[in-house]
Amino acid sequence: MKTLEKPKHKVAFFSEMGFTSKVTREHANMRTEFAWFCALDADHYPLSEDVGEGWNKDGMGEYDFGIVIIPKNYIPFKMDYIKKMCKKVGFMQEGPSWYFQDLPFAEQIHMVNNMTSADFIFAHNDRDAKYYEGLLGKPTFINPTLMITDLLDDLPHKDKDDKVLVGGNFVRWYGGWNSFIVARDLGVPIWLPSMGKMNEQEKYFEEVNHLPYMDWFGWMKSIRDFKYAVHLNPNTIGGTFYLNCAYWGIPCVGNKHTNTQWKCFPETSVEPDDLLGAKKLVKKLRDNKHFYNSVSKQAKYNFNKHFGEEVYIYIMNRRFDEINKLHTTK
Repeated sequence: MKTLEKPKHKVAFFSEMGFTSKVTREHANMRTEFAWFCALDADHYPLSEDVGEGWNKDGMGEYDFGIVIIPKNYIPFKMDYIKKMCKKVGFMQEGPSWYFQDLPFAEQIHMVNNMTSADFIFAHNDRDAKYYEGLLGKPTFINPTLMITDLLDDLPHKDKDDKVLVGGNFVRWYGGWNSFIVARDLGVPIWLPSMGKMNEQEKYFEEVNHLPYMDWFGWMKSIRDFKYAVHLNPNTIGGTFYLNCAYWGIPCVGNKHTNTQWKCFPETSVEPDDLLGAKKLVKKLRDNKHFYNSVSKQAKYNFNKHFGEEVYIYIMNRRFDEINKLHTTK
């Protein structure tokens, strides 16, 4: 067990996931939100209109902070009850900042009203923070993307094979075509994940291979031996793909506006539609061994410097302290 600075505040998260509990360090699907719950020793509750009084049981509340992860699908939940449980309530970005605008208009109004009623907003990236603060007029902070690496730390790092991992499928959400066109210039086998938004016809495209859908631990074990990665996602979101690559030292060409990418891979970050610049970078990674090794080594260092668990808890303890000093009204 690692020796970590302990969380200073009692925190509850609320999301569209349907469980009520904490998350242990051995959880096999330790994706980012589960890592937040675990690192902050937070309780999780499902967002649902019919849960109501059943939330506050077994001595689990009240809380210093309640964080509502913005649901991707409209859920009529009880914001008033969350405020009764938590001294301060904030919203955490989920998906692209513009995502709520794809909802029917009445649901957009409901979502914006709920977010405006919060005391603070958490965002994934610097660019997103500017968006939300401008949209809502609420103090906005970065909640960094996180990995709990306990299950990974004893896995051996594999030798890299001549193959490239693309971060998303052939849909606008992931910008898969952009990444594919750039990755193809490497002249090595191209692999993609199987994501929920993937069109089934993509499986018949002979120029790419697909990793099966798997939990987080299976994914992390499967990508260890990739030599390159490309993810020109046009959206600034959590950026877990970039962070996953940085942990294993896989040089990634990706979106310069996503914090995990530009902080871990400052030399291979581009505008997501700068395909010409991205192609130059992948060829440099392929042809310049010194550049490749430098990017790989720097990524591992930057992972720990900016996104290590100790760093995360330190940042969030002080972020919550800062929020406590704000004179906001519920």
